[in-house]
Amino acid sequence: MAAIWTELAQPTFWLAVVEIIWINLLLSGDNAVVIALACRNLPPRERRLGMVLGAGVAVVLRIIFAGIISVLMALPYLKIIGALTLLWVAAKLLVPSAHDGEGTPEAAEDLWRAVKIIAIADVVMSLDNVLAVAAASKGDYALLGFGLAISIPMVVAGSAIVLSLLQRFPFLVWGGAAVLGWIAGDILNSDPVVAHLAAGFDADTVELALELAGVAIVVVAGLIWRRANGVALDRA
Repeated sequence: MAAIWTELAQPTFWLAVVEIIWINLLLSGDNAVVIALACRNLPPRERRLGMVLGAGVAVVLRIIFAGIISVLMALPYLKIIGALTLLWVAAKLLVPSAHDGEGTPEAAEDLWRAVKIIAIADVVMSLDNVLAVAAASKGDYALLGFGLAISIPMVVAGSAIVLSLLQRFPFLVWGGAAVLGWIAGDILNSDPVVAHLAAGFDADTVELALELAGVAIVVVAGLIWRRANGVALDRA
């Protein structure tokens, strides 16, 4: 216990905490978009809970990844699978479903479905981002967990801002999904297998082509998925 208090009294500890919080916030913009998209149609109480749980899931996953990230980043095909998964998530988020009143079993089921979507997306998007957070913690898991936990309210606040914009300007839902498609293309481009296959082409051109392809796939799949489910184009 004394050792813990000694560590907390060190200025370097708090500087590292601030660094972790700052890095996490800079890298959590995509998470805020996912959380807002996944929770936008939930009843008010479930919506707030979904944002908090979604941010909490993101923190837990980043702590877990910090210990195994060096192994994960080297695995071939991992990012290909992740990019395809994120494309599916982005297209799925374009198709809103009917939700029941708050406090009902159906609303609770929708809440956990939203949290699951957030978790899947965060698994994919955190592979690169967590490297910077892990470096700031210098292998100290207590420091890592503390710094990320403190940033939860800030991530939730960012999600709330994005959510308010989506509710006021429904067409931004498509923009948010397109951003996720762009990120999926970027993730695909960084997979070792794709990098090897594209070795003979201009790297910037390949990266841009994959990012634009990700956007196009999400938008087209979203349009088809919405039409199949009878969802009007102007519905958020």
